[in-house]
Amino acid sequence: MITAYDSLFAKLFDGEIDIILVGDSLNMSFRGEQDTLSANMEIMLYHTKAVCNGSKNSFIIADMPFGSTVNKEIALQNSIRFYNETCADAIKIEGGIERTDIIKYLTDNGIAVCGHIGLMPQNVRGDGGYFVRGRDEISQEKLIRDAKALENAGVFLIVLEGVLENVAKQITESVSIPVIGIGAGKYVDGQVLVWSDMLGFFIDFKPKFVKQYLNGGELVKKAVKNYSDEVKNGDFPTRENIYK
Repeated sequence: MITAYDSLFAKLFDGEIDIILVGDSLNMSFRGEQDTLSANMEIMLYHTKAVCNGSKNSFIIADMPFGSTVNKEIALQNSIRFYNETCADAIKIEGGIERTDIIKYLTDNGIAVCGHIGLMPQNVRGDGGYFVRGRDEISQEKLIRDAKALENAGVFLIVLEGVLENVAKQITESVSIPVIGIGAGKYVDGQVLVWSDMLGFFIDFKPKFVKQYLNGGELVKKAVKNYSDEVKNGDFPTRENIYK
């Protein structure tokens, strides 16, 4: 799984990646905000439409933004918007046991739901920041209960973020549905990364769990400088770039 926010990159990822997540992470990596919380339904619908236009083969999951699932009725209304206005295959909701009544209501009404537990970016202000989950026995047991509750509520997949590897292994073994990790070690069923992290376009810092498969930021900066230099020096356009 990888994130995508537009048609261009979705087309590049299409078919090479099993699942494309239109993550509300776009609020930070694409829009330059400090967290995901100001991403709203209109923003997420816009980007999900774009990704669907570019991807015809990969399974597409759209993040339900902060505030869009405050109760059953609002959650269903917003989920239906994703189905009516985009070609997304499923939606993703952050939260464990406390969200299962809403999730069960959605799955009972034909909405495919992906769960998300562990470090939950939409809770960052209430939790006091970003930190690894599962460091004590109480939180470990809570995560396992959350995973089981989500499975019972009908989610088909769980994203597990920012959890100690041995705890992630226990969580994965506790359910029969796939678990996709991000910063959760290798004992899960799959991995997800934010595309700009994985391709080296986000240059402010590199999280520990990220492997960069391309130094994209440096490559782009070098290419843009070459372009700028050639324009200033009169080396571009050449005869092969000019209509005759």
